[in-house]
Amino acid sequence: MCLGWGMDNLPLSEAKISIVGLGLMGGSLAMALGGKCQELYGVDTNPDVISFAAQNGIVDLAVTKLEDTLSNSNVIVLAAPVGTILQIIHDLPDLHSGSAIVMDIGSTKREIVAAFEGLPNRFDPIGGHPICGKEDLSISNADPEIFQGASFAFTPLERTTKKARDFSWELAKSIGAQPFWIDAPTHDAWSAASSHLPYLISLSLALSTPHEVNPLVGSGFKSVVRLAGTPGSMMVDILRTNRDEILTACARFSDQLEMALEFLETSDYDKLAELITLGRSNRNELLKAGKR
Repeated sequence: MCLGWGMDNLPLSEAKISIVGLGLMGGSLAMALGGKCQELYGVDTNPDVISFAAQNGIVDLAVTKLEDTLSNSNVIVLAAPVGTILQIIHDLPDLHSGSAIVMDIGSTKREIVAAFEGLPNRFDPIGGHPICGKEDLSISNADPEIFQGASFAFTPLERTTKKARDFSWELAKSIGAQPFWIDAPTHDAWSAASSHLPYLISLSLALSTPHEVNPLVGSGFKSVVRLAGTPGSMMVDILRTNRDEILTACARFSDQLEMALEFLETSDYDKLAELITLGRSNRNELLKAGKR
C-alpha cells in the first residue's frame, strides 16, 4: 500500500497517542512506539503499573485516569480486556469532547466494532488485533519484540476513514508487524479456531491430568498446556464475546476427536494411521499459511 499523507492524514510522527491499559500488550506497544510518535501517554487504573511505566520511561506521561490525557490525544488505543474496552467505548463521548482516531487491540472484534458504531462522528474508529502475546500478562513481561513478524489484523468499519486506515497501517509496520484487513465476523470465526479453541483444549488438558504424572511431564505436555496459564481476567471476556464461533469450532474438533477414538476403540489402526498422516499434513499447511 502506498501511503500519501495529505491534509486529512495523520503521520505517526505527529500522533499524540494515549494507550489505555498497560498490561502485556499495551505495555509492549508503548515500548515499541517509543520515539516514533510526537507524544505517548499511558493510562492504567493500577497505581503500581503506572509507577512501573513512569520509572522505566515506557511512556512520556503515565496516569490512572483516562480524562487526564484525552485533551492532548489525537489517537486513543484501547489495550484493556475486552469487557473493559466495551465500557470505555460507552463512556468515551462523555470523557472526550474532541476528535480522535480510536483503535482497539482486543482479541475479539464483533462486539467491539458494534460498539464503535455508536460513537459520535468526531471519533474515527478502527478495530485491531496483533496476533502475538504471552500467557503472562503484566507490564513487567512487556516486550516490544513480540510484534516483529507478527500478523496485525485490522477490522475497519464502513465509517472508518482513509486517515484511520493509513495511520493504523503505518503504526503496525513501524513496530515490525504485518498488517492485513479482515471483517469482524471472519476475524472472530478464524480466532475461535486458531486461538480460543486451543485455549479450551489447553485448559481441559491441564484440568484432566492427575498431579502424580508430574515426573513424566516434558516439553510436549508443557507446549500444549501453555495457554492454560492465561489469567481468567482476560479469557472469560474473550470466550463470552465469541461464544457462538467457539462452539462451532468445538463441534468440528469434537467430530475429529470422536473419529480418532472410534478407530482406537475398534482397533482399526490402519485408519488411525491415515488420520495421523492427514493431521500431520494439515498441521504443516497451517503453519506454512501462517507465515506472512
